[in-house]
Amino acid sequence: MASNDPEHKEEEETTAAEDEDTGAQVAPIVKLEEVAVSTGEEDEDAILDLKAKLYRFDKDGNQWKERGAGSVRFLKHKKTEKVRLVMRQSKTLKICANHLIIPTMSVQEHAGNDKSCVWHAADFADGELKDELFCIRFASVENCKKFMETFQEVAESQKGKEENKEATDAAGLLENLSVGDKKDEEKVEVKEVKEDSTEKVDEVKAADSEKKEE
Repeated sequence: MASNDPEHKEEEETTAAEDEDTGAQVAPIVKLEEVAVSTGEEDEDAILDLKAKLYRFDKDGNQWKERGAGSVRFLKHKKTEKVRLVMRQSKTLKICANHLIIPTMSVQEHAGNDKSCVWHAADFADGELKDELFCIRFASVENCKKFMETFQEVAESQKGKEENKEATDAAGLLENLSVGDKKDEEKVEVKEVKEDSTEKVDEVKAADSEKKEE
């Protein structure tokens, strides 16, 4: 039933006018173009991806300080097969941790908490290498164990690559030394040939002088 109250009629007419689609299109003032953003992870595959909260030990204050909460991942490079640990904050995507996993690294459960573990690393999250002691806490014991197992497996897998790299470096060094030795030998041979040639020239000159005197 429609209301006879003038004020109610005016409100109904105003509402109807607001709901009416005029079909007008308003062009945006500023046109934004899509920009491709590089994360630096395009050549890497994620081995593990878990939600966690990261802490860093502050030596000066002798206490743990929160580094950020977000996603921690192990990223394996498609060509070099090197693996690094990268963690970003969930909202800002700011890097909390960024370091390679090397054979000498080890991870262990944090004392008194089976959902947390600790490890040392030369971290590059702030743009320069820093020796850091990290502690990471997960929502479940299962995730913590999975992280530790993957960490150890990656560290073990890098041992062979480090040995191969050392062997390659050593082979390259030996090759350079061999090339250097060959060059030295060639120099000695050239020097001996030059000395022999000089002696023969001197002998010829001496013989010519004797003939002239006679």
